[in-house]
Amino acid sequence: MQLTDFASYPNLVAMFLDRAQARGESPFLWAKHGGQWHSQSWADAARQVCLLAESLRALGLDAGDRVALVSENRPEWAIADLAIMAAGLVTVPTYITNTERDHLHILENSGARAVIVSTSKLSNAVLPAALAAPCVEHVIGMEPLRQMQAGKLAFHDWAAMTSGDAAAARRAVDARLIAVGRNDLACLIYTSGTGGSPRGVRLHHGSILCNVDGAAHILAQDFGWGDEVFLSFLPLSHAYEHTGGQYLPIGMGAQIYYSEGLEKLASNIEEVRPTMMVVVPRLFEVLRARIMKQVEKQGKVANYLMDRALNIGMRKAAGKRRLLDLPMSAVLERTLRPKIRAKFGGRLKAMVSGGAPLNPDVGVFFEAMGLTMLQGYGQTESGPVISCNRPRAGIGMNTVGPPMKGVEVKIAQDGEILVRGELVMHGYWQNDAETARAIPQTGPNAGWLHTGDIGHIDTKGRIVITDRKKDMIVNDKGDNVSPQKIEGMLTLQPEIAQAMVSGDRRPYIVGLIVPDPEWVMEWARAQGEHFDFKELQNLPAFRTAIRNAVDRVNKDVSVTEKVRQFTFADEAFSIDNEEMTPSLKIRRHKIKERYGARVDALYKA
Repeated sequence: MQLTDFASYPNLVAMFLDRAQARGESPFLWAKHGGQWHSQSWADAARQVCLLAESLRALGLDAGDRVALVSENRPEWAIADLAIMAAGLVTVPTYITNTERDHLHILENSGARAVIVSTSKLSNAVLPAALAAPCVEHVIGMEPLRQMQAGKLAFHDWAAMTSGDAAAARRAVDARLIAVGRNDLACLIYTSGTGGSPRGVRLHHGSILCNVDGAAHILAQDFGWGDEVFLSFLPLSHAYEHTGGQYLPIGMGAQIYYSEGLEKLASNIEEVRPTMMVVVPRLFEVLRARIMKQVEKQGKVANYLMDRALNIGMRKAAGKRRLLDLPMSAVLERTLRPKIRAKFGGRLKAMVSGGAPLNPDVGVFFEAMGLTMLQGYGQTESGPVISCNRPRAGIGMNTVGPPMKGVEVKIAQDGEILVRGELVMHGYWQNDAETARAIPQTGPNAGWLHTGDIGHIDTKGRIVITDRKKDMIVNDKGDNVSPQKIEGMLTLQPEIAQAMVSGDRRPYIVGLIVPDPEWVMEWARAQGEHFDFKELQNLPAFRTAIRNAVDRVNKDVSVTEKVRQFTFADEAFSIDNEEMTPSLKIRRHKIKERYGARVDALYKA
């Protein structure tokens, strides 16, 4: 296909329908059932999108109404998302790992009138929230749902909602889309805020189209644009996958395969043979470890080749390539590298890492193995991609590449990275105060998105991120976690006086705990123990008591927010030891300086 001028599309649905018209009966969406991959054509997907859109309007939903979407990655997710927009409505994607309380907050805050949910298992957390939220009227099940305590909710079947007069539905959609422009709201994607409650990021059609335009130009100009195949693995409720794993392949007229999950991802890659993969750093770390273990078992020759490849890769990354490396690199191209590439299907053009910072050593490893690794940068508030490494600009593992097409970036006086362009959100849903902080309308940087990241632009025009201005934790899978929310819940427990949680770029959350002194004294007396905290913290019974407190909190948070491990601070955080500010906020950098090694050890336990 030819590179498209994405600026000509007024909305995301128009782009999809244009692609569906061109691709017709060609395969589009793939899912595995009964051990076999089954496809759905572009034409059939377009038919279902239009029929579902008209069925949603027939329920009485009006232009601008919100519809929550709770589902694992599957063809129906894409169809539902497009149908909601084709109906002139607004998609509210939510994580399948959300708790009932999380769902209730999002439903109430967004004012969603309908919920589309995939399975009865997922509905166990969604339906109680939908019943409690006064705004929700309808529930659509992709599969038959157990309609327990239906109450005010009207239940609808997916098959019935996607049947009818397809031609009439298409005419109605085409007529409606004339009034839907790039500035109109497409979706509300909820991301955690500093206050703990997730905020709805208002992404308009132009924001995502701008992202698709920039990414497609990189892929077309640097790698060539052909019959592309994407493997969708990250949650589609995440802005990164929503844009990069759904709308980018739609814009490129590509096929999308839906992975069966992490345990089967390696085999899915070999079966699907993707040309592009959008992944988070944690997955790369898992694949790297798996490859290294496999090579270790293959004997001295294989290990020798691996060492040589890594040495060459490190010199290349440091800009110290040698002529002496060329013969060995040629040997590697005939021996080790083809075997590694075969594990990724053999036709992978590039793997794009985003959602969280990538360890440069991991990037060097894959480059050394002959696989092109690109690192992107962005946040939900920017659609989400701001920049991406590309071969033409020189791939530097310590940079996140130059800004994409249509994106302006500048560095504020305090070093914060600021962004401007069509990709920037229109603000947070019903949260003017947070919107004004993120995109101030007065002052020298009025109209610029304040990313909360500190960095600079190198001599090649690439963004280099050096620090995080904000406290938000971004784990190694790219999920946002509000530390204040978890810390506040921990300190509500009678056993815990203070807490600081960590987990930036890590696989899970850990906590540094200051037990409540009065509770400790009472516990010690009840157990017949002497009150010596350093001795008590080593007692299994004492640790179990604190563990129980932590687990009570874990029951009320999502999977990504759970505190998996904890350790103890030596004393309370205070103003005197400079671990608290005068306004009694914890000083994270000071606490990390003191306890960093102790906290890091939790990931090795």
